[in-house]
Amino acid sequence: MTETATAGARDAALRDAERRDAERRLALRRMKTLATALLILAAVVFTVSFALEDRYPWLGYVRAAAEGAMVGALADWFAVTALFRHPLGLRIPHTAIIPTRKDEIGAALGEFVETNFLSDEVVARKLGSMDLAGAGASWLAEPASARRVVAEASRGLTGLAALLDDERMRDAVEAVVRTHLVAPLWGPPLGRLGERVLDSGGHLEAVDLLLDRLDEWLAANPEAFASVVSRRLPSWMPSFVDRLVDERLHSEARRFVRDVRDDPEHRLRRSLDEYLAQLADRLQHDEATIERLEAAKARAFDDPRIRDLAASAWTAARTAAVEALNDEEGELRRRAEAFVGDAARRVLADEELRASLNARLTGAALHLVTSYRGDIAHVITETVQGWDPAETTDKIETQVGRDLQFIRINGTVVGALAGLAIYAVATGVAALF
Repeated sequence: MTETATAGARDAALRDAERRDAERRLALRRMKTLATALLILAAVVFTVSFALEDRYPWLGYVRAAAEGAMVGALADWFAVTALFRHPLGLRIPHTAIIPTRKDEIGAALGEFVETNFLSDEVVARKLGSMDLAGAGASWLAEPASARRVVAEASRGLTGLAALLDDERMRDAVEAVVRTHLVAPLWGPPLGRLGERVLDSGGHLEAVDLLLDRLDEWLAANPEAFASVVSRRLPSWMPSFVDRLVDERLHSEARRFVRDVRDDPEHRLRRSLDEYLAQLADRLQHDEATIERLEAAKARAFDDPRIRDLAASAWTAARTAAVEALNDEEGELRRRAEAFVGDAARRVLADEELRASLNARLTGAALHLVTSYRGDIAHVITETVQGWDPAETTDKIETQVGRDLQFIRINGTVVGALAGLAIYAVATGVAALF
């Protein structure tokens, strides 16, 4: 459905562009017709006034204006036409400038954009005048916008999950995991991590939690100690003695667990700390320990059962994630939308945070511009150089040709005025002498 909608939007955009191009071509033809009609009109007026000038002397002014109009119209027609093609098909030097110098124009355009639009100063000044974080947060604060962002992200993640499900992609991911995760030695990093945890006391909470859970389990399962000792006693012992032994064992076990939990200096705790410290040291420096860990790691990753379990876990996780992402009314999508909206409102409410984000965005943009400015300009140059000369000429003429026809019209009018002024001045000077 998404691909169909995207294709439909692309086709609609293409049809709209073709419609606009057709409108521009029609407007261009009309302006060409008007400019040419003015030239023809000037030629007709010149012919009539030239023929009747001897009979009607005042027509000399009309003839001079028409003559100047023709000169101006022809000169500007030549100038405009020379941009796109050879006038009258004659290969006059410095004509058909766009098709013959297309590559140079593309290179100059790329350099112009790089120098004048992608300089650090221009980008920094423009971004500095904009509140990008505020604008983005204002848009994301709208529920519809947050829903759209989450929907697009969900589609992207769904596509990524489908890509990762491809057999070749799975092989590539497995190769990457083996190269960067499985192949390196695990012992020294785990030993260093263990040392840091022990030095910071981070393991103490885990030990306390384990002892708490163990005490709760002992309290809830006294029957687990039934017959642990009593079944080994002689059969002639009274049954109440069996019960007393089992109950005493259960209570002693609970008391021992509580003593260890409540006494930070308990000998079992110290023994455990010493063992963990020795293990962390051996993982870093004892070759035998490191080799045993590596052997266990290799067996685990090469065991078909482990691989099948990992594949099943991945399939189940991927399926659950895809279903959650595709469920528009699901809990995951709703929570993601709420998170996006809350984050946006926080940015809007915190001026310092907004300023910090703007500074980071500006820095990132400047880094991208500095790193890829030449590449962007090169894309413009290569794109223009890859165009067909005739197609390039048609595109540019369609876009700006209508406005260029005003040059012909203005040339006709200015030529008429100049011809009239020159004739009037010349006649006036001649009358004085």
